[in-house]
Amino acid sequence: MKILDNVALILVIIGAVNWGLIGFFNFNLVEAIFSTMPAISKVIYALVGIAGLYCLSLFSRVNNSDNR
Repeated sequence: MKILDNVALILVIIGAVNWGLIGFFNFNLVEAIFSTMPAISKVIYALVGIAGLYCLSLFSRVNNSDNR
């Protein structure tokens, strides 16, 4: 699980950085890198979204480890 947690966290961080760039500078890094491959961009967005949903499970695991 630790590897999956780390991969999910990395993907969520990538998504957060991309949203920050969009918000502050109106620059979409994923589109800039993969503009010629829109299917790859969609896969990246989907993976970031799935990783975000998966990271919701981290809340319960962190809270459970605090109670031990």
